[in-house]
Amino acid sequence: MDTRIGLLGLGSNVGERRAHLQAAADALPRVGVRLLGSSSTYDTDPVGEVPDQPSFLNACLRVETALEPLAMLDALKGLERELGRTEGARHGPRAIDIDILLLGELELRHERMSLPHPELLRRRFVLIPALELDFELCAPGGARLADALAALPPHEGVRWAGPPLRVRREESDSGKS
Repeated sequence: MDTRIGLLGLGSNVGERRAHLQAAADALPRVGVRLLGSSSTYDTDPVGEVPDQPSFLNACLRVETALEPLAMLDALKGLERELGRTEGARHGPRAIDIDILLLGELELRHERMSLPHPELLRRRFVLIPALELDFELCAPGGARLADALAALPPHEGVRWAGPPLRVRREESDSGKS
């Protein structure tokens, strides 16, 4: 069974934000996604269509999965619901948000999702933790994430908020890095 290395973005701005992120990271193996590593957590200003809301706690996760993109999307959306996500305004307050940012070198345009994530190269709150995991990271097609970050204006607030999420040993030991 072929697997791909991917990058997930986590966010929460409701309740115990770090606990929500950790619960999502801990639950990934149950849905066929192995956690390989976590960035630090970052307190970030809200962006998008609902600017008047509490700040987010964000992190990026390096993962491995054999799931195809749409199956992975369905699994992660189910996990969000299980962890307390309710339907609301797009970009509005939420207990947990799990975005598939990259999935190997895969490029996909589908009505339900796009890979790489369409905002990957435009959001400081994604680029900073992603580059913490791998400073040489590139999007499919070769765009360097570090170059994308350097080109962005510094107005989007992203502040270090804490150490990486816990990566359970039994789920991360495979001899791969």
